[in-house]
Amino acid sequence: MVLAEMISGGDMPGSASNRGDGTPVRIVGTRINGGMAIGRARLHRPRIVIRRVVAEDPEDESRRLDSALAAMHEALGRLVESAAMAVAGEHREVLETYRMIASDAGWIGRIREAIFGGLTAEAALQRVRDDTRARMAGVEDPYIRERLADFEDVALRLMQHLSPESAPGDDVEPEGDWILIARSLGPAEILDYDQTRLKGLVLEEGSATAHVAIVARALDIPVVGRLPNLLGEVEPGDTLIVDGDHAQVFVRPGEDARSLFRTSMAARAAQRARYAALRDRPAVSPDGVALSLQMNAGLLVDVAQMAEVGADGIGLYRTEIPFLVRREYPDVDAQTLLYRRVLATANGRPVTFRTLDAGGDKRLPSIVHEPEENPALGWRALRIGLDVPSLLRQQMRALIRAADGRPLRVMVPMVTTVQEFRAARSLLDLELERARSRSVTLPQSVAVGAMVEVPAVVLAIEALAREADFLSVGSNDLHQFLYAADRGGERVATRYDTLDPLFLGVLTRIAQAAAAAGKPVTVCGEMAGRPLEALVLAALGYRALSMSAISVGPVKEAVLSTNIKQLATYVEYLIKSPSSNLRNQLKNFLIERGETGRENPAVIVDSH
Repeated sequence: MVLAEMISGGDMPGSASNRGDGTPVRIVGTRINGGMAIGRARLHRPRIVIRRVVAEDPEDESRRLDSALAAMHEALGRLVESAAMAVAGEHREVLETYRMIASDAGWIGRIREAIFGGLTAEAALQRVRDDTRARMAGVEDPYIRERLADFEDVALRLMQHLSPESAPGDDVEPEGDWILIARSLGPAEILDYDQTRLKGLVLEEGSATAHVAIVARALDIPVVGRLPNLLGEVEPGDTLIVDGDHAQVFVRPGEDARSLFRTSMAARAAQRARYAALRDRPAVSPDGVALSLQMNAGLLVDVAQMAEVGADGIGLYRTEIPFLVRREYPDVDAQTLLYRRVLATANGRPVTFRTLDAGGDKRLPSIVHEPEENPALGWRALRIGLDVPSLLRQQMRALIRAADGRPLRVMVPMVTTVQEFRAARSLLDLELERARSRSVTLPQSVAVGAMVEVPAVVLAIEALAREADFLSVGSNDLHQFLYAADRGGERVATRYDTLDPLFLGVLTRIAQAAAAAGKPVTVCGEMAGRPLEALVLAALGYRALSMSAISVGPVKEAVLSTNIKQLATYVEYLIKSPSSNLRNQLKNFLIERGETGRENPAVIVDSH
């Protein structure tokens, strides 16, 4: 255990960092939080030093654990109430959720079990941390993986209170403003640094769903993640420019790059002012096409962002998070409490709950998953729910109770046949009848939808549209299954464009089937959050799009300045043309007409 930590932390004797050679470098990653900043690199490197593994007195180790927990909670309380976090907002929700994780009885109980198994408090904590990491290691969904970062942060913070010598250290504290560099970072760790000097954050890991992104947003700190070989390229003290808007970092930039940086800062300030001014405007195009721009969410802190970005509702609420972080399946009462809080936080705006989408790379600790050669095509999502109906029925029971007289919207993922959708709907009908017989307050209305993400169900889309109350296109899975290309695979992820005529033809058929049946249809994959793709979806007939919070502003700006009906005619022509390179043609069509991106053409040019 100690050896593994030394290796992962780069502290093995004789190991050497492959630092940069001093020349300017540009590294491209993933946008986590927008903004721009310049400063000197400061290395964040938490160190865990376990000096004793075996305990002689378990009772004494248990008392040490209690003392460290109390000290950690006191310190967290000071962070939450600090001046930087004093203003109410989603960042407060993040830190309150973080405190709940730190208080989780199951997590603390597992540490105590390991202590009474003969380990010291530090070794017990490390064992539980390793177990959690191992359970989540196979998860590819970046949103789920970021929840692991919260547990890692809590574990490191508790370790620091158990062993003060394991506190974070830096090779150097540079003068002036800092850009913090790290492999990963939890939401509370960022508050450990002087906020007057911390101007940006760059990570080797991390994604847009990281909790640290929400805290960074409250502090107005740009964040870029998934930067390969970041720690090997940057020397502490190097000058860095962080361009969070375009997910790039300039290491040791020259004067030309610094001049461009100053120009871009002025342009970004103007862009932020535009998005803020659009927040309360409906997304209606100049020719009268109205769109509903909704959000994807998976935690209460996500739901709280709706009002801030001007989203119309939650088009996709992922319910699997509580199932993945617990060893035991959460009971009906626990689920009811969570869903009730989601609806209360939504404050009357519609929320569409996706039933449990587990399996594949998201394995439940409470269920035995047999090894599968192709997990994405295996026992997952609705297939688990139908094979273990008690799981799906308990979730539906909790959703009915949580609605408590309010409208309820439920959709089932990974629908492959119409018969599977009927089976899932029949389980909800059984739960509605059960609630009625027990005088439970029923939802004001119930809408049951199907996710369209398996090519087979597209071939029966007309029948499915007649059966379902609404449809929701999961463009991520639908695209990868249609082209047999793993969207997580480096070599094939970008091989097939979402604006390929074949894929647009599939999306057209889905939209037409929904329209013929008089049913609403939403797109809730990543495609919906890119301005160019969003405009094309609107041209195909989609009138509801669900996306990440940061995409609402750019998409709304694009809609407000584009003639959708004119674009629809052009898209129809392109789909029938022999060309497969539609992206550039669409960009040129919009830019030449001066409709979209009038003030900022990069909204369209950089949309992919």
